[in-house]
Amino acid sequence: MKEKIAVCPGTFDPITNGHLDIIERAAKTFDVIFVSVLKNASKKPLFSLSERIQLIEEATKHLPNVRVESSEGLLVDYAKKKRATVVIRGLRAVTDFEYELQIAAMNRTLDAELETFFVMTNPKYSFLSSSMIREVASYNGDVANLVPKNVNEALLAKYKK
Repeated sequence: MKEKIAVCPGTFDPITNGHLDIIERAAKTFDVIFVSVLKNASKKPLFSLSERIQLIEEATKHLPNVRVESSEGLLVDYAKKKRATVVIRGLRAVTDFEYELQIAAMNRTLDAELETFFVMTNPKYSFLSSSMIREVASYNGDVANLVPKNVNEALLAKYKK
């Protein structure tokens, strides 16, 4: 039987409990999930690529079928290299859907075999974004209930004044 392999791409700067919820739920359906941490030259991340990978590995260590790697270039090329047939994308609101629909359509145009599965976020995380986490943490706001414990510790260390 063929393994069901999926890719869950993102910048993850940092990973939030919303991201983790999507990954955990997808891990119940797929044999292997590659969490693909994107190198994006147009963004200036708070955490380095290696820090983001380490934070995600720690946050997902309870999920034996999750692998964390970095990628750059086209997602369809990465998915093909990993033999993934599905891209997992979380949706928080209608505005996410409009943006994600365009990406899914482009990916489908580039590789007709690559499906996109949209996973609705848990409503308690529907407002959550990495940029919001960074902003609140930068003002010493408490984000402990919104990110994995190791991420909260890393944020506290980054913004220590």
